[in-house]
Amino acid sequence: MRFSVDAHAIGCHLTGNEVYIRNLLKEFARLDQESKIVAYISKPRAPEYVPERFETRWVSENPYKRLAWDLPRHLAQDKPDLLHVQYTGPLRTSIPLVVTIHDVSYLELPEYFTRFRAAQLKLTVKRTVERAAKILTPSEFSKGAIVRHYGIEESRVVVVPNAVSSRFRPMDRAVARTAVETRLGVKGPFILTVGDLQPRKNHLGLLQAFETVMRANPKLKHQLVFVGKETWYSGKLHQAVAASTVADRVHFAGFVEDADLVSFYGACDLFVYPSFYEGFGLPILEAMACGRAVACSNSTAMPEVADSAGLLFDPNDASEMARAMSDILLDSELRARLERLGQQHAASFSWQKSAAKTLNAYYEVAGVAQRLDVAVKAGVA
Repeated sequence: MRFSVDAHAIGCHLTGNEVYIRNLLKEFARLDQESKIVAYISKPRAPEYVPERFETRWVSENPYKRLAWDLPRHLAQDKPDLLHVQYTGPLRTSIPLVVTIHDVSYLELPEYFTRFRAAQLKLTVKRTVERAAKILTPSEFSKGAIVRHYGIEESRVVVVPNAVSSRFRPMDRAVARTAVETRLGVKGPFILTVGDLQPRKNHLGLLQAFETVMRANPKLKHQLVFVGKETWYSGKLHQAVAASTVADRVHFAGFVEDADLVSFYGACDLFVYPSFYEGFGLPILEAMACGRAVACSNSTAMPEVADSAGLLFDPNDASEMARAMSDILLDSELRARLERLGQQHAASFSWQKSAAKTLNAYYEVAGVAQRLDVAVKAGVA
Protein backbone atom coordinates (compact mmCIF):
# COMPACT_ATOMS: atom_id res chain seq x y z
CA MET A 1 0.00 0.00 0.00
CA ARG A 2 1.04 3.62 -0.53
CA PHE A 3 -0.26 6.30 1.82
CA SER A 4 0.34 10.05 1.65
CA VAL A 5 0.16 12.29 4.73
CA ASP A 6 -0.07 16.08 4.78
CA ALA A 7 2.56 16.77 7.45
CA HIS A 8 3.01 20.50 6.82
CA ALA A 9 2.21 21.16 10.52
CA ILE A 10 5.59 19.76 11.57
CA GLY A 11 7.82 22.64 12.59
CA CYS A 12 5.04 25.24 12.35
CA HIS A 13 4.38 25.44 16.10
CA LEU A 14 0.80 24.34 15.47
CA THR A 15 0.78 22.71 18.92
CA GLY A 16 -1.78 19.88 18.91
CA ASN A 17 -1.80 19.46 15.13
CA GLU A 18 1.97 19.13 15.05
CA VAL A 19 2.18 16.78 18.04
CA TYR A 20 -0.50 14.60 16.46
CA ILE A 21 1.12 14.07 13.08
CA ARG A 22 4.66 13.70 14.44
CA ASN A 23 3.65 10.91 16.79
CA LEU A 24 1.52 9.11 14.22
CA LEU A 25 4.39 9.02 11.71
CA LYS A 26 6.77 7.73 14.36
CA GLU A 27 4.43 4.86 15.26
CA PHE A 28 3.53 4.10 11.63
CA ALA A 29 7.21 3.27 11.08
CA ARG A 30 7.13 0.76 13.92
CA LEU A 31 3.79 -0.85 13.14
CA ASP A 32 3.72 -1.09 9.36
CA GLN A 33 6.90 -2.33 7.69
CA GLU A 34 5.25 -2.99 4.34
CA SER A 35 3.33 0.12 3.33
CA LYS A 36 5.10 3.03 1.68
CA ILE A 37 4.36 6.39 3.27
CA VAL A 38 5.00 9.82 1.76
CA ALA A 39 4.99 12.87 4.04
CA TYR A 40 4.37 16.34 2.59
CA ILE A 41 6.39 18.85 4.64
CA SER A 42 7.02 22.61 4.67
CA LYS A 43 9.60 23.54 7.31
CA PRO A 44 13.40 23.10 7.04
CA ARG A 45 13.64 21.03 10.27
CA ALA A 46 10.64 18.84 9.46
CA PRO A 47 12.74 15.94 8.04
CA GLU A 48 14.17 15.42 11.55
CA TYR A 49 10.74 14.24 12.70
CA VAL A 50 9.89 12.03 9.73
CA PRO A 51 11.09 8.38 9.93
CA GLU A 52 14.04 7.82 7.60
CA ARG A 53 12.40 5.16 5.46
CA PHE A 54 9.46 7.43 4.60
CA GLU A 55 9.63 9.57 1.49
CA THR A 56 9.15 13.33 1.79
CA ARG A 57 7.95 15.99 -0.61
CA TRP A 58 8.17 19.74 -0.12
CA VAL A 59 5.00 21.83 -0.16
CA SER A 60 4.57 25.56 0.32
CA GLU A 61 4.08 27.14 3.73
CA ASN A 62 1.40 29.25 2.06
CA PRO A 63 -1.84 27.30 2.60
CA TYR A 64 -3.41 28.51 -0.64
CA LYS A 65 -0.47 27.40 -2.75
CA ARG A 66 -0.19 24.13 -0.82
CA LEU A 67 -3.85 23.21 -1.24
CA ALA A 68 -4.39 24.56 -4.75
CA TRP A 69 -1.16 23.56 -6.43
CA ASP A 70 1.49 21.62 -4.49
CA LEU A 71 -0.64 18.82 -3.04
CA PRO A 72 -2.61 18.13 -6.25
CA ARG A 73 0.64 18.09 -8.24
CA HIS A 74 2.39 15.66 -5.86
CA LEU A 75 -0.67 13.42 -5.60
CA ALA A 76 -0.88 13.15 -9.37
CA GLN A 77 2.74 11.99 -9.43
CA ASP A 78 2.76 9.79 -6.30
CA LYS A 79 -0.61 8.10 -6.96
CA PRO A 80 -1.17 7.00 -3.34
CA ASP A 81 -4.07 4.85 -2.19
CA LEU A 82 -5.23 7.74 0.00
CA LEU A 83 -4.27 11.12 1.44
CA HIS A 84 -4.57 11.91 5.16
CA VAL A 85 -5.09 15.59 6.06
CA GLN A 86 -6.08 17.61 9.12
CA TYR A 87 -9.24 19.68 8.65
CA THR A 88 -8.74 20.75 5.02
CA GLY A 89 -7.94 18.73 1.92
CA PRO A 90 -6.55 19.91 -1.43
CA LEU A 91 -8.83 21.79 -3.79
CA ARG A 92 -8.80 19.10 -6.42
CA THR A 93 -7.83 15.42 -6.38
CA SER A 94 -9.44 12.09 -7.14
CA ILE A 95 -7.40 10.41 -4.39
CA PRO A 96 -9.56 9.10 -1.47
CA LEU A 97 -9.35 11.33 1.60
CA VAL A 98 -9.03 10.57 5.30
CA VAL A 99 -9.45 13.73 7.36
CA THR A 100 -8.77 14.35 11.03
CA ILE A 101 -11.04 16.94 12.64
CA HIS A 102 -9.93 17.57 16.20
CA ASP A 103 -12.95 19.70 17.04
CA VAL A 104 -15.60 21.93 15.46
CA SER A 105 -15.13 24.96 17.70
CA TYR A 106 -15.21 27.15 14.57
CA LEU A 107 -18.87 26.14 14.24
CA GLU A 108 -19.89 26.06 17.89
CA LEU A 109 -17.87 29.04 19.17
CA PRO A 110 -17.03 31.15 16.10
CA GLU A 111 -16.63 34.23 18.29
CA TYR A 112 -13.27 32.86 19.43
CA PHE A 113 -11.88 33.11 15.90
CA THR A 114 -11.21 36.02 13.62
CA ARG A 115 -14.18 36.48 11.27
CA PHE A 116 -12.09 35.45 8.25
CA ARG A 117 -10.68 32.32 9.94
CA ALA A 118 -14.11 31.11 11.08
CA ALA A 119 -15.58 31.63 7.61
CA GLN A 120 -12.66 29.91 5.93
CA LEU A 121 -12.89 26.83 8.17
CA LYS A 122 -16.65 26.57 7.74
CA LEU A 123 -16.22 26.49 3.97
CA THR A 124 -13.11 24.35 3.52
CA VAL A 125 -13.80 21.76 6.23
CA LYS A 126 -17.36 21.24 5.00
CA ARG A 127 -16.05 20.60 1.51
CA THR A 128 -13.42 18.19 2.86
CA VAL A 129 -15.96 16.30 5.00
CA GLU A 130 -18.24 15.84 2.00
CA ARG A 131 -15.39 14.25 0.03
CA ALA A 132 -13.80 12.22 2.85
CA ALA A 133 -14.04 8.44 2.95
CA LYS A 134 -13.27 8.43 6.69
CA ILE A 135 -13.23 11.12 9.38
CA LEU A 136 -11.00 10.67 12.42
CA THR A 137 -11.55 12.57 15.67
CA PRO A 138 -10.02 12.24 19.15
CA SER A 139 -13.09 12.04 21.41
CA GLU A 140 -16.67 10.87 21.59
CA PHE A 141 -17.62 14.49 22.27
CA SER A 142 -16.11 15.62 18.95
CA LYS A 143 -17.65 12.68 17.10
CA GLY A 144 -21.10 13.69 18.29
CA ALA A 145 -20.52 17.30 17.27
CA ILE A 146 -19.25 16.32 13.81
CA VAL A 147 -22.20 14.01 13.15
CA ARG A 148 -24.64 16.66 14.36
CA HIS A 149 -23.25 19.60 12.41
CA TYR A 150 -22.50 17.82 9.14
CA GLY A 151 -25.43 15.42 9.14
CA ILE A 152 -23.32 12.38 8.26
CA GLU A 153 -23.51 8.72 9.25
CA GLU A 154 -21.80 7.81 12.51
CA SER A 155 -20.05 4.93 10.75
CA ARG A 156 -17.96 7.43 8.75
CA VAL A 157 -16.47 8.90 11.94
CA VAL A 158 -13.84 6.96 13.90
CA VAL A 159 -12.75 7.99 17.40
CA VAL A 160 -8.95 7.77 17.70
CA PRO A 161 -7.85 9.22 21.06
CA ASN A 162 -4.68 11.25 21.28
CA ALA A 163 -1.92 10.11 23.61
CA VAL A 164 1.24 11.25 25.37
CA SER A 165 4.76 10.99 24.02
CA SER A 166 7.12 8.85 26.12
CA ARG A 167 9.23 11.93 26.83
CA PHE A 168 6.51 13.19 29.20
CA ARG A 169 7.34 11.46 32.48
CA PRO A 170 8.05 12.44 36.08
CA MET A 171 11.36 14.15 36.79
CA ASP A 172 13.02 15.44 39.91
CA ARG A 173 11.24 18.64 40.93
CA ALA A 174 14.46 20.42 41.96
CA VAL A 175 16.09 19.67 38.59
CA ALA A 176 12.95 20.79 36.78
CA ARG A 177 12.74 24.03 38.77
CA THR A 178 16.36 24.83 38.01
CA ALA A 179 15.67 24.41 34.30
CA VAL A 180 12.62 26.69 34.45
CA GLU A 181 14.47 29.29 36.52
CA THR A 182 17.31 29.32 34.00
CA ARG A 183 14.94 29.81 31.08
CA LEU A 184 12.32 32.11 32.57
CA GLY A 185 13.75 33.48 35.82
CA VAL A 186 10.85 32.04 37.85
CA LYS A 187 11.89 31.09 41.37
CA GLY A 188 9.83 29.08 43.81
CA PRO A 189 6.48 27.33 43.37
CA PHE A 190 4.17 28.07 40.48
CA ILE A 191 0.89 27.14 38.80
CA LEU A 192 1.12 26.23 35.12
CA THR A 193 -1.18 26.38 32.13
CA VAL A 194 -0.30 25.41 28.55
CA GLY A 195 -2.04 26.61 25.39
CA ASP A 196 -1.80 29.25 22.68
CA LEU A 197 -2.84 32.68 23.92
CA GLN A 198 -6.30 32.74 22.38
CA PRO A 199 -9.71 33.53 23.94
CA ARG A 200 -10.98 29.95 23.81
CA LYS A 201 -8.31 28.91 26.30
CA ASN A 202 -9.84 31.17 28.98
CA HIS A 203 -6.61 32.68 30.27
CA LEU A 204 -8.54 35.69 31.56
CA GLY A 205 -10.68 33.43 33.74
CA LEU A 206 -7.56 31.75 35.11
CA LEU A 207 -5.98 35.12 35.86
CA GLN A 208 -9.08 36.15 37.81
CA ALA A 209 -9.11 32.86 39.72
CA PHE A 210 -5.40 33.19 40.50
CA GLU A 211 -6.00 36.67 41.93
CA THR A 212 -8.76 35.26 44.13
CA VAL A 213 -6.56 32.43 45.41
CA MET A 214 -3.66 34.73 46.24
CA ARG A 215 -5.91 37.27 47.93
CA ALA A 216 -7.58 34.61 50.08
CA ASN A 217 -4.33 32.81 50.92
CA PRO A 218 -1.59 35.44 51.38
CA LYS A 219 0.84 32.82 52.70
CA LEU A 220 0.96 31.13 49.30
CA LYS A 221 4.01 32.23 47.32
CA HIS A 222 2.99 30.79 43.98
CA GLN A 223 3.57 32.36 40.58
CA LEU A 224 1.41 31.80 37.49
CA VAL A 225 3.13 30.71 34.27
CA PHE A 226 1.50 30.87 30.84
CA VAL A 227 3.15 28.61 28.25
CA GLY A 228 1.83 29.20 24.75
CA LYS A 229 2.36 30.95 21.45
CA GLU A 230 1.45 34.62 21.14
CA THR A 231 -1.54 35.28 18.86
CA TRP A 232 -3.72 38.13 17.62
CA TYR A 233 -5.43 38.03 21.01
CA SER A 234 -2.30 38.22 23.20
CA GLY A 235 -2.42 41.97 23.73
CA LYS A 236 -5.69 41.79 25.62
CA LEU A 237 -4.29 39.22 28.02
CA HIS A 238 -1.07 41.18 28.59
CA GLN A 239 -3.13 44.29 29.33
CA ALA A 240 -5.29 42.38 31.83
CA VAL A 241 -2.21 41.05 33.60
CA ALA A 242 -0.66 44.53 33.80
CA ALA A 243 -3.88 45.90 35.34
CA SER A 244 -4.20 43.04 37.87
CA THR A 245 -3.02 42.90 41.47
CA VAL A 246 -0.73 39.95 40.66
CA ALA A 247 1.18 41.38 37.70
CA ASP A 248 4.53 40.71 39.39
CA ARG A 249 3.62 37.04 39.81
CA VAL A 250 2.58 36.28 36.22
CA HIS A 251 5.07 35.10 33.59
CA PHE A 252 4.81 34.41 29.85
CA ALA A 253 7.10 31.69 28.50
CA GLY A 254 5.94 31.78 24.87
CA PHE A 255 6.01 28.64 22.75
CA VAL A 256 8.02 25.83 24.39
CA GLU A 257 9.33 22.74 22.62
CA ASP A 258 8.42 19.36 24.13
CA ALA A 259 11.96 18.76 25.42
CA ASP A 260 11.69 21.90 27.59
CA LEU A 261 7.97 21.57 28.29
CA VAL A 262 8.66 18.46 30.39
CA SER A 263 10.61 20.67 32.80
CA PHE A 264 7.71 23.13 33.12
CA TYR A 265 5.31 20.31 33.95
CA GLY A 266 7.80 18.74 36.32
CA ALA A 267 8.46 21.98 38.19
CA CYS A 268 4.86 23.13 38.76
CA ASP A 269 2.80 22.44 41.88
CA LEU A 270 -0.46 22.43 39.92
CA PHE A 271 -1.52 22.31 36.29
CA VAL A 272 -4.73 24.17 35.40
CA TYR A 273 -6.54 23.85 32.07
CA PRO A 274 -9.45 26.32 32.08
CA SER A 275 -10.42 26.11 28.39
CA PHE A 276 -13.99 26.78 27.32
CA TYR A 277 -13.87 24.24 24.51
CA GLU A 278 -11.63 21.31 23.55
CA GLY A 279 -11.97 18.40 21.19
CA PHE A 280 -9.54 16.55 23.44
CA GLY A 281 -7.16 18.57 25.65
CA LEU A 282 -3.76 16.89 25.32
CA PRO A 283 -1.95 19.05 27.93
CA ILE A 284 -4.19 17.45 30.57
CA LEU A 285 -2.64 14.05 29.84
CA GLU A 286 0.87 15.48 29.46
CA ALA A 287 0.72 17.02 32.93
CA MET A 288 -0.68 13.80 34.40
CA ALA A 289 2.05 11.73 32.74
CA CYS A 290 4.60 14.05 34.38
CA GLY A 291 3.09 13.29 37.78
CA ARG A 292 1.37 16.60 38.40
CA ALA A 293 -2.07 17.27 39.86
CA VAL A 294 -4.56 18.62 37.33
CA ALA A 295 -7.59 20.87 37.63
CA CYS A 296 -9.53 21.39 34.41
CA SER A 297 -12.82 22.47 32.89
CA ASN A 298 -15.90 20.27 33.18
CA SER A 299 -17.04 21.04 29.62
CA THR A 300 -16.79 19.52 26.13
CA ALA A 301 -14.22 16.69 25.87
CA MET A 302 -12.19 17.51 28.97
CA PRO A 303 -14.13 15.35 31.47
CA GLU A 304 -13.76 12.50 28.98
CA VAL A 305 -9.99 12.99 28.94
CA ALA A 306 -9.40 13.69 32.64
CA ASP A 307 -11.93 11.13 33.87
CA SER A 308 -11.70 10.82 37.68
CA ALA A 309 -8.00 11.68 37.77
CA GLY A 310 -8.52 15.46 37.65
CA LEU A 311 -10.47 17.99 39.68
CA LEU A 312 -13.16 19.57 37.48
CA PHE A 313 -14.63 23.08 37.59
CA ASP A 314 -16.99 25.27 35.57
CA PRO A 315 -14.77 27.40 33.27
CA ASN A 316 -17.40 30.16 33.32
CA ASP A 317 -17.17 30.47 37.11
CA ALA A 318 -13.86 31.96 38.26
CA SER A 319 -14.76 31.46 41.92
CA GLU A 320 -15.32 27.74 41.36
CA MET A 321 -12.01 27.55 39.51
CA ALA A 322 -10.32 29.32 42.43
CA ARG A 323 -11.79 26.83 44.92
CA ALA A 324 -10.47 23.89 42.90
CA MET A 325 -7.01 25.48 42.76
CA SER A 326 -7.02 26.25 46.49
CA ASP A 327 -8.18 22.74 47.40
CA ILE A 328 -5.25 21.19 45.58
CA LEU A 329 -2.63 23.69 46.73
CA LEU A 330 -3.67 23.56 50.38
CA ASP A 331 -4.42 19.84 50.69
CA SER A 332 -1.23 17.82 50.23
CA GLU A 333 -3.08 14.50 50.48
CA LEU A 334 -5.49 15.47 47.71
CA ARG A 335 -2.61 16.70 45.58
CA ALA A 336 -0.68 13.44 46.07
CA ARG A 337 -3.75 11.36 45.24
CA LEU A 338 -4.39 13.29 42.02
CA GLU A 339 -0.74 12.96 41.04
CA ARG A 340 -0.90 9.18 41.52
CA LEU A 341 -4.22 8.74 39.73
CA GLY A 342 -3.12 11.00 36.90
CA GLN A 343 -0.01 8.98 36.13
CA GLN A 344 -2.03 5.77 36.05
CA HIS A 345 -4.69 7.33 33.84
CA ALA A 346 -2.25 8.86 31.33
CA ALA A 347 -0.55 5.49 30.93
CA SER A 348 -3.76 4.04 29.48
CA PHE A 349 -3.38 6.27 26.39
CA SER A 350 -0.84 5.20 23.78
CA TRP A 351 0.26 6.67 20.45
CA GLN A 352 0.90 3.09 19.34
CA LYS A 353 -2.78 2.27 19.84
CA SER A 354 -3.79 5.51 18.15
CA ALA A 355 -1.54 4.83 15.17
CA ALA A 356 -2.92 1.29 14.85
CA LYS A 357 -6.50 2.55 14.77
CA THR A 358 -5.48 5.15 12.18
CA LEU A 359 -3.83 2.51 10.01
CA ASN A 360 -6.95 0.37 10.33
CA ALA A 361 -8.94 3.27 8.91
CA TYR A 362 -6.41 3.62 6.08
CA TYR A 363 -6.70 -0.08 5.25
CA GLU A 364 -10.46 0.04 5.27
CA VAL A 365 -10.50 2.97 2.87
CA ALA A 366 -7.93 1.23 0.67
CA GLY A 367 -9.96 -2.00 0.71
CA VAL A 368 -7.35 -4.11 2.50
CA ALA A 369 -8.74 -7.00 4.56
CA GLN A 370 -5.71 -8.07 6.65
CA ARG A 371 -5.71 -5.05 8.91
CA LEU A 372 -6.31 -6.89 12.20
CA ASP A 373 -2.62 -7.81 12.40
CA VAL A 374 -1.68 -4.18 13.02
CA ALA A 375 -4.29 -3.84 15.76
CA VAL A 376 -3.05 -6.98 17.50
CA LYS A 377 0.52 -5.66 17.54
CA ALA A 378 -0.64 -2.58 19.42
CA GLY A 379 -2.98 -4.44 21.73
CA VAL A 380 -6.06 -2.95 20.13
CA ALA A 381 -9.14 -5.03 19.40
